[in-house]
Amino acid sequence: MKKGQTTVLKRVIVDFKKLDNNMLNLLVEKFPDGYDDDDIVTYRNANNEVVECVEVRTEDTAYLIKVSKRLVMAMEEFDDSDNDDAEDTNLGADELESTEEE
Repeated sequence: MKKGQTTVLKRVIVDFKKLDNNMLNLLVEKFPDGYDDDDIVTYRNANNEVVECVEVRTEDTAYLIKVSKRLVMAMEEFDDSDNDDAEDTNLGADELESTEEE
């Protein structure tokens, strides 16, 4: 890419119900302690309803994920289950030492 050029991001609005684990992971990485009012993007949809979202970006896409109480709960549950999996797969220092000696 030449100097001075800007990348045009594809913009996607995603409802909570359609989030996959990849998107939940991006959300948890960006907002590990949850999001704040300053993180919320507000706009009016075609029906003139106010919609609140949080933004997560990848290299080529800017996702606006609609905010709801269920989103907060899903992020917390995903983060908890992700931590549980990490604890199960990580070996402790004692286990590493005993493995190396054998």
